[in-house]
Amino acid sequence: MRFLTAGESHGCALAVVIEGFPALVPIGKEEIDRELSRRQQGYGRGGRMKVEKDRVEIISGLRHGKTLGSPIAFLIPNRDWQNWAVVIDPFLPGEDTHVELKEDQKLGRIRAEVTAPRPGHADLAGGLKYGFTDLRNVLERASARETAARVGAGAFARALLAQFGVVIGSHVLQIGTALTGESHNRALNEEEQEEVEKSPVRCLDPRAAAAMVDVIDKASAEGESLGGIFLVYAKGLPPGLGSHVHWDRRLDGRLAQAVMSIPGVKGVEFGLGFAAAGLAGSKVHDPIAYQTGRGLYRPTNNAGGIEGGISNGESLIVRAVMKPIPTLYQGLPSLDLKTWEPVRAAVERSDLTAVPAAGVVAEAMVAWVLAEAFLEKFGGDSLPEMKKAWAAYLEEIPWQPLKS
Repeated sequence: MRFLTAGESHGCALAVVIEGFPALVPIGKEEIDRELSRRQQGYGRGGRMKVEKDRVEIISGLRHGKTLGSPIAFLIPNRDWQNWAVVIDPFLPGEDTHVELKEDQKLGRIRAEVTAPRPGHADLAGGLKYGFTDLRNVLERASARETAARVGAGAFARALLAQFGVVIGSHVLQIGTALTGESHNRALNEEEQEEVEKSPVRCLDPRAAAAMVDVIDKASAEGESLGGIFLVYAKGLPPGLGSHVHWDRRLDGRLAQAVMSIPGVKGVEFGLGFAAAGLAGSKVHDPIAYQTGRGLYRPTNNAGGIEGGISNGESLIVRAVMKPIPTLYQGLPSLDLKTWEPVRAAVERSDLTAVPAAGVVAEAMVAWVLAEAFLEKFGGDSLPEMKKAWAAYLEEIPWQPLKS
């Protein structure tokens, strides 16, 4: 199973093709659109979110609300494309035009051609790699707008996992200097996750959330941007997903790559993560216990649900660090690639922080990797086949998912 995305930030649409998805999985359009909407939320988002209202348009692979086993293709139209049609046109010759951003008074009119790379973005490295001096050829695809396509693909993976009782969620632990207490560093129950979705920064701790809003406002006044930390969890995973036998089959390695691929993410950890470096082994490794009606379990979850590259039956806990967004309205020191004169970096429409949205994108990426692992473990061309193999496996092992 795999998916491919295509499309530029200001092109007519983002496109996704999913291959190898099993047949007869129920899919609702509203489920996909809900995930797309969640990605657009969050205090500190930029003017682009005032323009777009992401909705999916299914092209193939579904009939009467169920997957067919054939390739799934869908589009997410870009409403902003109408403002950029000449700039992004695939055939018209390039022109030194400007785009009027009416919803962003700070920027107003910006040049279509970009020759001053922004530090921290893919602009310069991509320009050197492909031989571009107009860096719009890089930034349009490198833009985090592409993550909307990932969230759409992840919605299909979530729908598949939900058939096996797997629940995936996320919440924000830190933005800038504002952070939650250690008690929130865990998987959440359904009611807590609902509270997170009501928070402007997707944080469970109301005091920390208020502090996050304050630091975002301060950053806005100073022309700065902010990063932070978010946590993604998955509950209901059976032991046995992934493998220890090859480096590229290890579940934690695959999850780390998927989350690290999200623009701006600079670090990923599982369970205790880096904190384990300062503790003795007896304080790190999770004891093994058995309870009638529950089977094998761990009274602690310092491993974050994975041991030896394999899920161990406890909740998956993944945390990721997102750096501050590199686009700053005052522009960082750079060079003009045509004149080699020192200039301020190009300024594009951007967010103050995207940590809340990044958590939603990470949910999609985690869901996709876990769905892949489910298919590898339980096989089948259709959902009924997978369910039979899954039920037979659970009959053989001393483990049962918690009902709560």
